[in-house]
Amino acid sequence: MKGDRVEAVVDTGQGVQTFEIEATRAGRRIEVTTTRGVVEVTEVTRGGTPVRTGRFMASRLIALVEHPAHEQDVSRVDVTTRRRMRGPRPAE
Repeated sequence: MKGDRVEAVVDTGQGVQTFEIEATRAGRRIEVTTTRGVVEVTEVTRGGTPVRTGRFMASRLIALVEHPAHEQDVSRVDVTTRRRMRGPRPAE
């Protein structure tokens, strides 16, 4: 969703450096993948084509923070719960 962003804080050996990858247009999303010690943050179009990618070594990654976009119409999350009623247990 446009406005979603991921902030990656990486140890460079001489300090820390912050990288931000943001979904810049409507219909794009951010995907985070971890494989074999590498964390990959990718901005992807609706069709699945990667637009921009950041790859970070997991051993050097200090923090990975996901910031979801704020929707104007909805300011809170609706939570619903469902209760399951069970009948009496059969005797064994």
